[in-house]
Amino acid sequence: MATANSDPAVPVPDEATGRFLKALASEARQQVMLLFAGGGELSVGEVAERLGIGQSTASQQLAQLKDGGLLASRREAKTVYYRADKERIGAALDRLRGFLDGCC
Repeated sequence: MATANSDPAVPVPDEATGRFLKALASEARQQVMLLFAGGGELSVGEVAERLGIGQSTASQQLAQLKDGGLLASRREAKTVYYRADKERIGAALDRLRGFLDGCC
Protein backbone atom coordinates (compact mmCIF):
# COMPACT_ATOMS: atom_id res chain seq x y z
CA MET A 1 0.00 0.00 0.00
CA ALA A 2 2.98 2.28 0.46
CA THR A 3 3.48 4.66 -2.43
CA ALA A 4 6.13 7.14 -3.43
CA ASN A 5 5.56 10.51 -1.87
CA SER A 6 7.46 13.70 -2.64
CA ASP A 7 6.68 15.23 0.78
CA PRO A 8 8.48 13.33 3.56
CA ALA A 9 6.24 14.98 6.19
CA VAL A 10 3.11 13.23 4.84
CA PRO A 11 2.75 9.74 6.34
CA VAL A 12 2.25 6.73 4.09
CA PRO A 13 0.47 3.64 5.44
CA ASP A 14 2.57 0.48 5.40
CA GLU A 15 1.64 -2.80 3.70
CA ALA A 16 0.52 -4.43 6.94
CA THR A 17 -1.96 -1.61 7.53
CA GLY A 18 -3.21 -1.99 3.97
CA ARG A 19 -3.79 -5.73 4.47
CA PHE A 20 -5.57 -5.00 7.76
CA LEU A 21 -7.93 -2.53 6.09
CA LYS A 22 -8.51 -4.81 3.10
CA ALA A 23 -9.41 -7.69 5.42
CA LEU A 24 -11.99 -5.53 7.18
CA ALA A 25 -13.37 -4.01 3.96
CA SER A 26 -15.59 -7.02 3.28
CA GLU A 27 -18.93 -7.27 5.05
CA ALA A 28 -18.63 -11.06 4.87
CA ARG A 29 -15.30 -10.96 6.72
CA GLN A 30 -16.77 -8.56 9.27
CA GLN A 31 -19.45 -11.19 9.93
CA VAL A 32 -16.74 -13.82 10.38
CA MET A 33 -14.92 -11.59 12.87
CA LEU A 34 -18.10 -11.20 14.94
CA LEU A 35 -18.02 -14.96 15.55
CA PHE A 36 -14.79 -14.47 17.51
CA ALA A 37 -16.16 -11.66 19.71
CA GLY A 38 -16.37 -13.95 22.73
CA GLY A 39 -12.69 -14.81 22.51
CA GLY A 40 -13.12 -18.47 21.56
CA GLU A 41 -11.61 -20.62 18.84
CA LEU A 42 -13.44 -21.95 15.80
CA SER A 43 -12.53 -24.35 13.02
CA VAL A 44 -13.24 -23.71 9.34
CA GLY A 45 -16.19 -26.10 9.52
CA GLU A 46 -17.66 -24.33 12.54
CA VAL A 47 -17.37 -20.93 10.85
CA ALA A 48 -19.00 -22.32 7.69
CA GLU A 49 -21.85 -23.89 9.66
CA ARG A 50 -22.57 -20.80 11.76
CA LEU A 51 -22.64 -18.50 8.72
CA GLY A 52 -24.35 -20.94 6.36
CA ILE A 53 -21.52 -20.81 3.80
CA GLY A 54 -19.35 -23.45 2.20
CA GLN A 55 -16.13 -24.58 3.84
CA SER A 56 -14.12 -23.35 0.86
CA THR A 57 -15.61 -19.87 1.21
CA ALA A 58 -15.04 -19.90 4.97
CA SER A 59 -11.44 -20.99 4.45
CA GLN A 60 -10.81 -18.14 1.99
CA GLN A 61 -12.34 -15.57 4.35
CA LEU A 62 -10.31 -16.88 7.31
CA ALA A 63 -7.10 -16.79 5.26
CA GLN A 64 -7.73 -13.16 4.31
CA LEU A 65 -8.39 -12.24 7.95
CA LYS A 66 -5.25 -14.05 9.07
CA ASP A 67 -3.19 -12.30 6.38
CA GLY A 68 -4.65 -8.99 7.55
CA GLY A 69 -3.45 -9.63 11.09
CA LEU A 70 -6.87 -10.13 12.61
CA LEU A 71 -6.71 -13.87 13.28
CA ALA A 72 -4.18 -16.36 14.57
CA SER A 73 -4.40 -20.11 14.12
CA ARG A 74 -3.19 -23.37 15.58
CA ARG A 75 -3.32 -26.90 14.21
CA GLU A 76 -4.61 -29.84 16.22
CA ALA A 77 -4.22 -33.06 14.21
CA LYS A 78 -6.01 -32.29 10.91
CA THR A 79 -8.10 -29.42 12.25
CA VAL A 80 -7.02 -25.78 12.21
CA TYR A 81 -8.53 -23.56 14.89
CA TYR A 82 -8.72 -19.77 14.50
CA ARG A 83 -8.99 -17.06 17.14
CA ALA A 84 -8.86 -13.27 17.19
CA ASP A 85 -5.28 -12.02 17.44
CA LYS A 86 -5.74 -9.15 19.88
CA GLU A 87 -2.06 -8.18 19.93
CA ARG A 88 -1.80 -7.84 16.15
CA ILE A 89 -5.17 -6.08 15.98
CA GLY A 90 -3.99 -3.59 18.60
CA ALA A 91 -0.72 -3.01 16.74
CA ALA A 92 -2.58 -2.46 13.46
CA LEU A 93 -4.94 0.02 15.11
CA ASP A 94 -1.96 1.88 16.58
CA ARG A 95 -0.33 2.11 13.12
CA LEU A 96 -3.61 3.28 11.58
CA ARG A 97 -4.08 5.87 14.34
CA GLY A 98 -0.53 7.12 13.76
CA PHE A 99 -1.19 7.43 10.04
CA LEU A 100 -4.48 9.28 10.58
CA ASP A 101 -2.95 11.57 13.21
CA GLY A 102 -0.18 12.46 10.77
CA CYS A 103 -2.32 13.13 7.74
CA CYS A 104 -5.60 14.53 9.02
